[in-house]
Amino acid sequence: MVEHLQHYGVISSKKVAEVMEAVDRALFVPDGSPPYLDSPMSIGYNATISAPHMHATCLQLLEENLQPGMRALDIGSGTGYLTACFALMVGPQGHAVGVEHIPELVSSSIQNIEKSAAASLLKEGSLQVHVGDGRLGWPELAPYDAIHVGAAAPEIPQPLIDQLKPGGRMVIPVGNIFQDLKVVDKNLDGSVSVRSETSVRYVPLTTRDAQLRNY
Repeated sequence: MVEHLQHYGVISSKKVAEVMEAVDRALFVPDGSPPYLDSPMSIGYNATISAPHMHATCLQLLEENLQPGMRALDIGSGTGYLTACFALMVGPQGHAVGVEHIPELVSSSIQNIEKSAAASLLKEGSLQVHVGDGRLGWPELAPYDAIHVGAAAPEIPQPLIDQLKPGGRMVIPVGNIFQDLKVVDKNLDGSVSVRSETSVRYVPLTTRDAQLRNY
C-alpha cells in the first residue's frame, strides 16, 4: 500500500512512509474489508474511514506540524487510524487527541490502537481519544500545532481556528455538495490564511443525531 502511494507520488516524505508502514491499517478497518485497498470504507454509524491516499495527503500536509513534542488534534477520529499515526509522529513528549461523537467508535478505536504500534503512547497518556462534538475541538489541550478534520464542514468552525496555535496548520474539508480540502495556516501574528488543496468527498461534519438519522 505504501509502495503504491510512493509510486504514484502521493507519498514523497520518508517520515510519512515510515509511519504508515508502522501503523497497520488492517487493525483499523472492519473485519472482512480489504485493508490495503485505496478507497474509503464504511465503518458503521454512517461514518467512513478515508482512503489511504487521503490519509497520506493529510499527513504530508501536516508533517511540519507533527514534529516530536508537538500537539495534534484529530476531529472525527473514527477507527483511530490517523490519530495513531499522529501519535507516532509527535512521540511520547507530544500529545495526539482524537475526538469522535459516536461512543461505540471511540470504544472500538481504543481497542484498535491497543493492538497497534501506538499502544504504548495510549497507555502513557500522550495519545487520547474522547467522545465529544468535534466542531468544538478539545479545549483542554489547546492550542494545537496540527488539526485534522475527517468530515466536511459547511464552513470552518471558529473554535477550531481559536484552538490552532500561531504557526499551526489545520487541514479540513469544506463544502456541502462540492467540497475542497482546505489548508488553514495561522500565522505567528494570529492572522489566518486559507488555500484549497484539492477537491474531495467526505461525509458531513454534523451532530451525532443527524449522523445517526436513518442509520
